[in-house]
Amino acid sequence: MDAVPALTEVPSPQFVIVGDNVRLATYSWGDPDAATVLCVHGFGSSTRDNWVNTGWVRDLLRAGFRVLAVDQRGHGLSDKPHEADAYRMSALVSDLVAVLDTYLVDQVRYLGYSLGGRVGWQLAVDAPEHVERAVLGGIPDGRPLARLRVDQARAFLDRGEPVRDATTQRYVSLAERVPGNDLRALVAIAEGMRLGETDPDPAAPPMQPVLIATGTEDPIYDQSAHLASLLPRGEFVDIPGRHHVNAPGARTFREAGIAFLSRTL
Repeated sequence: MDAVPALTEVPSPQFVIVGDNVRLATYSWGDPDAATVLCVHGFGSSTRDNWVNTGWVRDLLRAGFRVLAVDQRGHGLSDKPHEADAYRMSALVSDLVAVLDTYLVDQVRYLGYSLGGRVGWQLAVDAPEHVERAVLGGIPDGRPLARLRVDQARAFLDRGEPVRDATTQRYVSLAERVPGNDLRALVAIAEGMRLGETDPDPAAPPMQPVLIATGTEDPIYDQSAHLASLLPRGEFVDIPGRHHVNAPGARTFREAGIAFLSRTL
């Protein structure tokens, strides 16, 4: 298929400026008249890292979808504010609504991983008219990034002090592995995600069909399975032998996710 790019091919971004003057990098592939999948990456990642290099964009195009993706604020080629208040959940959800409005897309099938999964949950709840169904990978039923020790991360950035907390060290390593990441912006995200209502609320879940997928080696595996069981139209799938960082590249995840997104085609 001529429209299917090589794994490393990412088009030049189209920038969308949202309400607080943050500039978001967005990307589009495929036939604009086809059903659209909105892809939203995880913490410390990007469109290229989560969706292009892992084969998701290629396989979604082969399945007949149009693909629309965004580098969330603080990531990729988007602006990277250093203020925690810029990363409230309401801002992250509003960003996605603004992208859909700019592209004149009324409704999407949603694909999100980790932070992108958590934002997708909230988008489906707060703006249900925009989400037909959703695949949420690596999403816990707890506060995202809550285990990151912000004080140690800031001491590392400001004074070069070693990070002693193992979980925080994993987050720092995760952030450093993607070229172009701004560690100060990512720490601000961890702070901002603790402001306001940041937990998925099982009492007010998405009413759309939702597939939750999590690696069997991911520490949040049991939480994810439990969260799926609370959804009115929820399903759960294992990603065998994968942990939180390498689960997006698993063929099992791609196949299950694309099959779920394709059900109403």
